Amino acid sequence: MRIVDLTATDTAVIEQDASLLVDGFADTGSTSWRTRAEALDAVHESLGANRVSRVALDAGGTVAGWIGGLPVYDGHVWELHPLVVRRDCRGQGIGRALVADFEARVRERGGATIYLGADDENGRTSIGGRDLYPDPLRAAANVVSTAQHPLEFYRKMGFVVVGVLPDANGFGKPDIFMAKRLGRT
Repeated sequence: MRIVDLTATDTAVIEQDASLLVDGFADTGSTSWRTRAEALDAVHESLGANRVSRVALDAGGTVAGWIGGLPVYDGHVWELHPLVVRRDCRGQGIGRALVADFEARVRERGGATIYLGADDENGRTSIGGRDLYPDPLRAAANVVSTAQHPLEFYRKMGFVVVGVLPDANGFGKPDIFMAKRLGRT
């Protein structure tokens, strides 16, 4: 496997990334990337100025995973969005490699923190399907994955839960915010 920049001239890889988004999020309850057109828009958007868009290619040159991100807070913080690994490649370290590569790219650009939102749109965490008010911070402090939610993957990568937005995707469908400090710049 090798990880490389995604560029606008990589039309075949762009098409594969779009397919990967639609398939990779199909069972998450997400309303994002339901169609190929929406996914293609997201891939093209990831190629914008100052963004990071990297793909993991298998030995045959086929996309095994994709990660993207953009700077916020004057580049001190970067949002990781999205990360997706092909179903038949999961559990092989590709997601870990993509996150490590993304962290290196962010460090090169002077970023100190990476954050992400890990939506629970189908009750795969202990806080999904619940009313998190009046104490969303307590819910965030105790959240765990109950059904293969990416929360535990990100924890293994050093991310911590820094907050939660109750009902972000409808009642009982929170967005769980996670972050990781890379260092001081």
